[in-house]
Amino acid sequence: MAAPGYSPASGPPSGYSPASGPPSGSAAAAQSTPASAPVRIVGGPGGGCIAGAVQLPASGPGYQTIRFSRSWFWGHPDTIAALQALAARAAAAGLPTLYMNDISRTRGGPMAGVHASHMLGLDADVWLDLLPKPPLSPAELDGVEVRSLVAADGRGVDPAAWQAGHATLIRLAAGLPGLDRILVNPAIKAQLCRTTTGDRAWLRQVRPWYGHSAHMHLHFRCPPGQPECWDQSPTPAGDGCDASLDWWFAQLDQPPRPPGPPPRPPVLPAACTGILAGQPPG
Repeated sequence: MAAPGYSPASGPPSGYSPASGPPSGSAAAAQSTPASAPVRIVGGPGGGCIAGAVQLPASGPGYQTIRFSRSWFWGHPDTIAALQALAARAAAAGLPTLYMNDISRTRGGPMAGVHASHMLGLDADVWLDLLPKPPLSPAELDGVEVRSLVAADGRGVDPAAWQAGHATLIRLAAGLPGLDRILVNPAIKAQLCRTTTGDRAWLRQVRPWYGHSAHMHLHFRCPPGQPECWDQSPTPAGDGCDASLDWWFAQLDQPPRPPGPPPRPPVLPAACTGILAGQPPG
């Protein structure tokens, strides 16, 4: 999902020229293989692509990927390394195996009907499931469902599901190199605000957003050496445990909004047309 304020910090770089949307046909076929190296990220929040993406192995120390038939596990090499580091740190902290889910498609670009972000190889979903993980067959891993940590009324966490280890896991993620922000349900953010003692600086990176009741969305900054990539606006100063968080709960008292128009396809930089279609670099 896109983050609140999910917009470029300073606009696209010079020379940016939007394409009319994701190409089809040959582009869809090209997504079966990653675009060749060197690594190149083109675009920013809401639209972009990646060449030279690498795949997160299906399993590794401290983690397991899930939902293979509906998920993609390709990202910038730094993103993949950070996820593996998170799994290792979580294991060292005594936490169970982590479930990893969507990162990006092989060449980035839109995941139609699934995510408004995850286009640059810089976003990843990590499930907040701290139950023991027995060995599962491929079919069972494909159908994994994870319990929500949020109470039915949306105003707090479910005390029967929430553990102190959830705060530990989110704090470990906040310390990853290159980490820009973490999206969680507002109820999870509020729980962290109430219970975190000592160092609270990392809470600034934990941002409330719709859904995200069973997983956290990690977003990484543009890596060095990627001039065609631009970041979203910085997170506001402070720990985020203020009136801006209260706003989310005030919305629960508002009447449901009528359905809006369907979202428009993302507008991609022109360079993504060739990357997504599998054309060799110019």
